[in-house]
Amino acid sequence: MSTHPYDALTPDLILDAVESAGLRCDGRLLALNSFENRVYQVGIEEAQPVVVKFYRPGRWSDAQIAEEHDFARELAQAELPVVAPLPIGEGGGEDDGALRAFGGFRFALYARQRGRAPELDLQDTLTWMGRFIGRIHAVGALRPFAQRPALTIESFGEEPAHFLLESGFIPPDLAVAYRTLAEQLLASIRACFARAGATAAIRLHGDCHPGNVLWADDGPHFVDLDDARTGPAVQDLWMLLSGERDSMARQLRWLLDGYWEFHDFELRELQLIEALRTLRMMHYAGWLARRWDDPAFPAAFPWFNTQRYWQDHILALREQAAAMDEAPLSLGSRS
Repeated sequence: MSTHPYDALTPDLILDAVESAGLRCDGRLLALNSFENRVYQVGIEEAQPVVVKFYRPGRWSDAQIAEEHDFARELAQAELPVVAPLPIGEGGGEDDGALRAFGGFRFALYARQRGRAPELDLQDTLTWMGRFIGRIHAVGALRPFAQRPALTIESFGEEPAHFLLESGFIPPDLAVAYRTLAEQLLASIRACFARAGATAAIRLHGDCHPGNVLWADDGPHFVDLDDARTGPAVQDLWMLLSGERDSMARQLRWLLDGYWEFHDFELRELQLIEALRTLRMMHYAGWLARRWDDPAFPAAFPWFNTQRYWQDHILALREQAAAMDEAPLSLGSRS
């Protein structure tokens, strides 16, 4: 008996699901880069292709997905370049929701958005990005999520570490080192949050890395709100920084020059950057482990769960322990 969540998601089912929304497919089907969910570009007769996203069974409740869709529509209605799902009414239904169901899967349809990766080493690009993230956060701060979770130390740090140790993914000869390091890291993360003090928790994109931004002639377009959650504003900024410390400081200044035009940013949140980076690294390893029985994961991440991977992971986390002991990133010059 099948045990994998997407075994039944055949090409025929994908096309039939799209046609159940009142569209006529022309048979073209292109898998897009997504692993948590399954996302495809589907050709439509005498119309532009659409993008269909099939949600991973059991990950989000219907109410949590509806909140993602509502947030995307709220941002789009504020004239922000966020790709929102197509309402059911546009595909043959009667209400204005966006979550559909077919063949045991939940899915949503999106207009195809063209674009390229943003050039984040350019000042104008980062300032432009900062302006739009500031506008997203101005909307996100208007009301809280009722259903979607918050970014917490427990869910992004404690739970992944516990799972990796208890499930046997950490090699036996590295288990003690990982357990000791994880305890040290979690203490340092809590210390970073304590130094930052109480910060405003707002609705976030949640996974605002360069791969979730498509750059077109009219600027950035933000896609994939699947990880939208409540958290500190800096979560949507730090993943756009790269390079050595001086470079990141300069990039941060460019981002905030745009951000501050539309929303306040508390500089004490800079205390959280390395803590959030550490949580993401811990969460990512746990995410790969939890999804390892999905055949797409061993095929896409063949380097995971090897002795070398865990050795390198522990080394990278040790570097994070040192980074969290350093002074927080400061703003670089504008030039």
